Amino acid sequence: MKIDIHEKNNYTLLCDFYEFAMSNGFFKAGFKDKVVVFDMFFRSVPDNASYAISAGLEQVIEYLESLKFEECDIDFLRSKGIFDEAYLDYLRDFKFECDVWAVPEGTIVFPQEPLIVVRGPIIQAQLLETMVLLTMNHQSMIATKANRIVSAAKGRPVVEFGSRRAQGYSGANLGARAAYIGGCVGTANTLAEKIYGVPALGTMAHSWVQLFDTEYEAFKTYADVYPDNCLLLVDTYDVLKEGIPNAIKVFNEVVVPRGFRPKGIRIDSGDIAYLSKKARKMLDDAGFEDVGIMASNSLDEFTIQNILLQGAKLDSFGVGERLITSKSSPVFGGVYKLTAIKNNETDELVPTIKISENVAKITNPGFKNLYRLYSNSNGKALADVITLHDEKIDDSKDYEIFHPIYTWKRRDIYDFTAKPLLVQIYDKGNLIYKLPTLEEIRSKVKQELGTLWEEVKRLDNPQEYIVDLSYDLWKVKDELLDKHGKNYK
Repeated sequence: MKIDIHEKNNYTLLCDFYEFAMSNGFFKAGFKDKVVVFDMFFRSVPDNASYAISAGLEQVIEYLESLKFEECDIDFLRSKGIFDEAYLDYLRDFKFECDVWAVPEGTIVFPQEPLIVVRGPIIQAQLLETMVLLTMNHQSMIATKANRIVSAAKGRPVVEFGSRRAQGYSGANLGARAAYIGGCVGTANTLAEKIYGVPALGTMAHSWVQLFDTEYEAFKTYADVYPDNCLLLVDTYDVLKEGIPNAIKVFNEVVVPRGFRPKGIRIDSGDIAYLSKKARKMLDDAGFEDVGIMASNSLDEFTIQNILLQGAKLDSFGVGERLITSKSSPVFGGVYKLTAIKNNETDELVPTIKISENVAKITNPGFKNLYRLYSNSNGKALADVITLHDEKIDDSKDYEIFHPIYTWKRRDIYDFTAKPLLVQIYDKGNLIYKLPTLEEIRSKVKQELGTLWEEVKRLDNPQEYIVDLSYDLWKVKDELLDKHGKNYK
């Protein structure tokens, strides 16, 4: 069957097949209306970093707002030959009725913290797993990687250059969005500006230079077309012997006489640190101290940090494949786990736990909330505390935190403000959340980063940020471990 790619995307069937198999089973077993709670969280930060940036919530909401089964979807599922007809009728009349909480996009987050909490009928909550994970995992990964790269650039603008190396169309478009959230100033992807408002930026390719008989002619023609935005790629042949001398000549002959200042040069190969230092001197000696030098070519936070330590004279960066794919650590690792089941007789949400021999994979049970504790003296984030949903942290008095495994590690927090991080997004399937603009999300990232100590933000061996369980939640977890014979006290 030929699919018209220009039709509006319907991602309802973008779902692991076992979700449908299980939900059909739930339906036949009489659990259609059984209310449960699922948490979406992640276990570790890519690149051994200490913090991540939550991104992708807007796309999760777009998915939930268009979640419906077309007749062609029902026909396809029927063709699999395993689904009960009454279950297919249920899907035909599907109406999203869950409650959803989430941390807003741009929030700094840490391992084990719930980023999205879903409460509702088991079939509905289960079917969300794949799309929630692929959306949040991808954009959170790219936003986090972009922020590390921007951090390494030490205030120098970073442009996302990775579209051609992205993993598919949505990887390029949503990756550009996430990179902008993470701190990049723009993208090479034109469609990303049309769709999301991410500024599209760019200069020239080597093909422009190769098309002309000489590099000088190529530069001169480009400057004639764009005298007010002239940034020249100088490494097609020889950066120091031809590229920069030709650029300087064109700046003097074309750009300056027309009343403009050249924007810069870009170096895309070779020893970037060495070439940039030589280029800076040549430009300065020619009277172009204000002309910037941009570097590209397989950069990431590690290479940028290294070349700047070597004294590179660079003013901006174009970062491609290693950003858009998070090449050094390409998996975010978010998971979606059942944490509570409603007792229909008491209306109580009964905590449930997933146990593993791998301690990191043991889930935190129950219907939960998440608090961040801020120092009143300097505004710095002191610790996060995962609590039961209805718990309140009283910040009018001292609060003791303790390590959830090594419980002897304890500390009193005082003179602080406790802020809940989870915001309700849906109430019984109705969207009640006002989506922030992309610029507001970017601003949130900057504001939140300002609350972290520098030791937490460093690229190498960062200080681990404290994420603890409240005593009440820890006690629930401890009792469940004991019940299943897995308490190692």
